[in-house]
Amino acid sequence: MTTTPEQRLTAAHGEVKAEIARTDNKTALLLAFVGAVLAGAWTLARALPLNPPAFAVGGCGMALLVAAAGLLLRSVRPNLSGRHGFPLWATLAPEQITDTVTGTDLAADIAGLSRLAVAKFTGLRRAVDLTLTGGALLVLALLLAAGGAL
Repeated sequence: MTTTPEQRLTAAHGEVKAEIARTDNKTALLLAFVGAVLAGAWTLARALPLNPPAFAVGGCGMALLVAAAGLLLRSVRPNLSGRHGFPLWATLAPEQITDTVTGTDLAADIAGLSRLAVAKFTGLRRAVDLTLTGGALLVLALLLAAGGAL
């Protein structure tokens, strides 16, 4: 079965929108995880006697986790100045919306939404890297604190 260019564009448009939704879901889960790790690390740090190396390494780990949370929040922050989807429609008259939706500008919308998806995935990827590094530093701080307590 052969598909028309319009059908392929519609499929690509749906795929990009699904990727954006997937990114937002992943970001929400990672943000909850980072928040739980920060809360747990803070509680544990207050209960343990930390030596200076453990304090320094743990502080760096916490700072990286806070930076990861900031990237995640930035990734899900709505872009209301965009020229695609509902931000565009909010600036148009009803007749213009009909023209835009039925027009052949679907390729431009795919390109714009794809740029948005790539920016979201880039932020998510960086946040995962920071989370992994911050978590490793927190484990190292715990080991340093345990070694100093012995």
